Amino acid sequence: MNTTRSTPGKDEIALLPEFPRLGLDRIALVNTAAAAREAVAALRDHPHWGFDTESKPTFVQGEVSDGPHILQLATLERAWVFQLNDPATRDLAAQAMAEGGYGKAGFGLGDDTKRIRAKLGVEPVGVVELNHLFRERGYRKDMGVKGAVAVMFGQRFIKSKKAATSNWANPRLTEGQLIYAANDAWAAAVVHEALRTGAP
Repeated sequence: MNTTRSTPGKDEIALLPEFPRLGLDRIALVNTAAAAREAVAALRDHPHWGFDTESKPTFVQGEVSDGPHILQLATLERAWVFQLNDPATRDLAAQAMAEGGYGKAGFGLGDDTKRIRAKLGVEPVGVVELNHLFRERGYRKDMGVKGAVAVMFGQRFIKSKKAATSNWANPRLTEGQLIYAANDAWAAAVVHEALRTGAP
């Protein structure tokens, strides 16, 4: 395809209606072996997942993050937020990421996959970089979740700056952190489904 399409700018996106988000009733916090087994079993019922990670921000020059601290996986109906400080949860999350037969879609995943290799000791399998799919459609700029939601659905994806820069290594995550993390992965799943099926 030779057509070059433009990505909507921040001001254009600001005028769009809000994209609906997953509520806490459809988000599961995964921080025990039992919860991780349940989450992975539920994910295996679906061939395509949304995928993202969060790491505690580093503020000191030269400081190296030991993230990711959170792994988010989502289907079109639900999202699971894995806390990777628990060894059993971490092992099961690693198994899920290394398992073939599932598409794991997200935006700007180069850093995420590199950190997963370092932290979980596995090579993520089936990773789908959504920016590549948008490039195939003629978009030249990296899209990101906000641009993708605007292009695909004509809606505005809300991201909390406070949650984005919060401490993801905290043993107790806030409701705001759970909603932020889960919706990043869920939006990736929804966008991937729309790209895959040709809708809208």
